[in-house]
Amino acid sequence: MAHGFQAQEHKPEFNSVPDSSLFNSPLLIPQNRQMSSLRQLLAKMQEFPVSLVFDWKESGVALDATPRAQKERQAMKKTLTHDERIAKLTFTGVYPYLLAKVEKKNRTKAELHEVIRWLTGYTEKALEKHIQKEISFTDFFAHAKLNPNARLITGTICGYRVEEIENPLSKQVRYLDKLVDELAKGRPMEKILRSE
Repeated sequence: MAHGFQAQEHKPEFNSVPDSSLFNSPLLIPQNRQMSSLRQLLAKMQEFPVSLVFDWKESGVALDATPRAQKERQAMKKTLTHDERIAKLTFTGVYPYLLAKVEKKNRTKAELHEVIRWLTGYTEKALEKHIQKEISFTDFFAHAKLNPNARLITGTICGYRVEEIENPLSKQVRYLDKLVDELAKGRPMEKILRSE
């Protein structure tokens, strides 16, 4: 100890390192076998982004670099925003777009209503009431009696696989979306209205 000073080891604290070029700095990364192996691993993984988490206190490195893990995180984020957007939509606001979509493809308002009634169990009178009244999708589907064969609706709509959607409201709205899409594409009504 010189002049009353005590040497202290300085370990910078990083939660994450976004740029793998920092591995070239001898000041930040101790030169040992573990880090050398990590550098080799990173060199092989140049084709996709890598997420690294450093815990200097435990002298460990958590590596979550799989494309699958990244896709899962992106899917979770996408699903959250998807569910939030769906929850804010109103049936009254969306209905004119559904009608325009089918009429543009030479399908009728009566066919659209038949599809909606099949899915929700509403009578024509109740459906007309919901079209006129400002009603959210939450309330629209809360009062509906969903057709038991709705589970047979599968496939992709707007980038989502209907059968993989977990949020009940989002799934019901996408059921409707899928049925209307099939109607607009000219699918026969007997195939749109699923039966076992």
